[in-house]
Amino acid sequence: MAAVESSGRWRDPAEAVLLPVLALLGALLAFGVFVWLSGQSALEAWKLLFLGAFGDSFSWQNTLQRAAPLMLTALAVALPAQAGLTVIGGEGALVLGALAAAALPYALPGLAGTGGTALMLLAGALAGAAWVALAGWLRQGRGVNETISSLLLSYLAIALFKHVVEGPLRDPASLNKPSTQPVAESLRIAGMPWDGSVTDVHWGLAWGVGLCVAAGIWLSFTASGFAMRVVGGNLRAARGVGLPALALILVACGLGGAAAGLAGAIEVLAVHTSANASLIAGLGYTGILVAFVARHNPWAIPPVAILFGGFGAAGSLLQRRLGLPDASVLVLQGFAFVLILAAEAGRGRLLAARAARTRSTEPPPAGSSSEPAPVAMPAIPT
Repeated sequence: MAAVESSGRWRDPAEAVLLPVLALLGALLAFGVFVWLSGQSALEAWKLLFLGAFGDSFSWQNTLQRAAPLMLTALAVALPAQAGLTVIGGEGALVLGALAAAALPYALPGLAGTGGTALMLLAGALAGAAWVALAGWLRQGRGVNETISSLLLSYLAIALFKHVVEGPLRDPASLNKPSTQPVAESLRIAGMPWDGSVTDVHWGLAWGVGLCVAAGIWLSFTASGFAMRVVGGNLRAARGVGLPALALILVACGLGGAAAGLAGAIEVLAVHTSANASLIAGLGYTGILVAFVARHNPWAIPPVAILFGGFGAAGSLLQRRLGLPDASVLVLQGFAFVLILAAEAGRGRLLAARAARTRSTEPPPAGSSSEPAPVAMPAIPT
């Protein structure tokens, strides 16, 4: 029995790592077939994927810059998942966070310096938190499926973003590409220094890594994090022991939305310098894939985000060398998403089969007998 328990302790973590790895390898293989059917060399495509992502310092900078928002939008999926919700509204939270950050200087024209930057980041985080928390409240308060509501709220957020950017807050100088007024130089987030020079990798990467580590510590080593995981594991049992399930679910959704909203604000302050349509680039949707590959573990999100940031960075190299569209990497992401879902479904069935087999082989409790209990017959009146 001890040997079985020991093998189980090792088998579950191994499967948690091995299945996503196999799914990613399968996605790369399927992408190679896709490239081959397009008339190009699959081996060359795989080589260019690596070179475009990690081949030199420029590739690394491009990869890390793309990975920064993916870490934060992945948290928008991973944290609600710890409370038992499948929320996919990171894209909406990101664009609203970007809009809130870009709109704050209109309301407070005197913003400047580090304090102003902090207020803009806070505005973006609060906007994202409120948007995703709304999906959590609809689930618990009105019984609306959180996956559907968060997806529809994302479409609503994008429509609201376009209306405001192309209407009330449009900069008259932005003719061909509507946008808000550029953020003042003193409010922008600079690149991180490296080897005596400033790189293209902005401080949003540090925010992403730091918040993922903080979320992992909170979930693993605090009472409130444990309570969150209890709610996600068995909502009925959590309510039975008196845990505030609704409050914990709203906290999980709010924190996840705040991370995605912060990603939008950072994109405005560090990359785009204004709110415009370039922000609607699917970062929130890619964050869903990152969270699922990381199995909603905040500590696993940074390396997975770097991997998918590298895929995005390699798109331009595939376009230049092989003539493939820059968006062809989205096909790779699609293959990865389908295979990850298939792996999760297969693992769920495997775990259910193991549990059933374990129950069938367990000995009966002490004092019990395999013989059916005698049934007392009613006395026959005479």
